[in-house]
Amino acid sequence: MKASDGKMRFTDVADTEQLFRIIQSIPSPKAEPFKQWMAQVASQRIDQMQDPELSIDQAIIDYKRLGYSDAWINQRIKSIEVRKELTDEWKRTGVKEGLEYASLTDIITREWSGFSTKQYKQFKGLKKENLRDNMTNLEIALNILAEASATELSKQRDPKVSIPKRRWRKMEVAWQKLHVIS
Repeated sequence: MKASDGKMRFTDVADTEQLFRIIQSIPSPKAEPFKQWMAQVASQRIDQMQDPELSIDQAIIDYKRLGYSDAWINQRIKSIEVRKELTDEWKRTGVKEGLEYASLTDIITREWSGFSTKQYKQFKGLKKENLRDNMTNLEIALNILAEASATELSKQRDPKVSIPKRRWRKMEVAWQKLHVIS
């Protein structure tokens, strides 16, 4: 690694999981509080897996701890619901998770913001942070509208359903108007 003096130095590094494994292996009483905390967090996570509502409650607590307003939190929770509906629709139509989801998300984000997801994160100065957790109320609202619109358009364009070309054009014009609004 590069040191503060600009020279390269050999350095031991570890990711989060590796650090937890190291802490678990330390036979010192001083490591015991960390081990107890890790056991508590693991127990809470298992409880959340059995009752997903606990995860939502924990997310609300975490957002409040980070200083978000109740209105923002409610909107963020709604955006998670809308995103889930969109990804469920993508699964239904055969879109593959990973690159295809990312490409479609980029298209949707670009339509309402003018940025790809990566550009938007750079614009906001984010590195590892979640873009959606760093959006304003207006940005979340526009993102919800764009994702809900994409979900409805996909449902209406279902290959099993025959839609007249005239109606297709109306949907495309509506999508373009959405882009003009943002």
